[in-house]
Amino acid sequence: MKMFLKIFMLGLLFCFQKQCLWAGILENVMEGKASVIDLTYPLNENNAYWPVGNYTPFKYEVIANIKKDMVFSGRYSTPEHLGTHIDAPNHFEFNQPSVDQIPFEQLVGPAIVIDVTDKVERNPDYGLSQSDILLWEKMNGQIPDGAIVLLNTGWSKRWNNFEDYKNKDNNGWMHFPGYSKEATGFLVEKRHIKGVGIDTLSGDCGNCSDFPVHHSINGAGKFILENVANLDKLPPKGATLIIAPIKIEGGSGGQCRIWALMPR
Repeated sequence: MKMFLKIFMLGLLFCFQKQCLWAGILENVMEGKASVIDLTYPLNENNAYWPVGNYTPFKYEVIANIKKDMVFSGRYSTPEHLGTHIDAPNHFEFNQPSVDQIPFEQLVGPAIVIDVTDKVERNPDYGLSQSDILLWEKMNGQIPDGAIVLLNTGWSKRWNNFEDYKNKDNNGWMHFPGYSKEATGFLVEKRHIKGVGIDTLSGDCGNCSDFPVHHSINGAGKFILENVANLDKLPPKGATLIIAPIKIEGGSGGQCRIWALMPR
């Protein structure tokens, strides 16, 4: 009985400390005592989009202006998977949550940033391996449960040139880095992450045709963030991520605003 009470009290203390930690982070932001890094690209007609099938560029047009109509307003059209966006679990798997069904608790968590820019410079088709993850942990400690793992490949330097960003060869195959199925399987099964993100068009490498990473992540009920900006501005650990996706009923994903909060 005494042991049960001790465990119960420790659990309460842990929950209280965790709530205080979250409250402290938000209070520091409101008081200007924390840095906020926006990991989102602005939406415009130059945004990268999936260059296959019926995907189209972002479109915006003015439908009312202040001079003529006394109000400024516009309308836009976009595929769900364009610009900085989230792939909901139902994107590649049946019977998984749509974007509007992802609970807020899953969209907030500690950001883990793994940098593979040097390897990508040598091989644009590079896929994050389990050994890369273990090397990161050797230097920074084990990835905590509930983390959101972000892969900094350096590909964002190509963002303003769509041809360079999709990097198609003469046969139409795209070449850009991503995760490997081995790595995402390890992150899901052994590290119990909430989701992953990357600074490219896809969580899978560009030359993948069967999308094993999407099936691995979405099949586990997790999300993928794609075309994430400013990952080079984040430390390997210590930032807190807040993800705010558009709430499309039944949607397979959509544009989202992503902030990283860091103590100063």
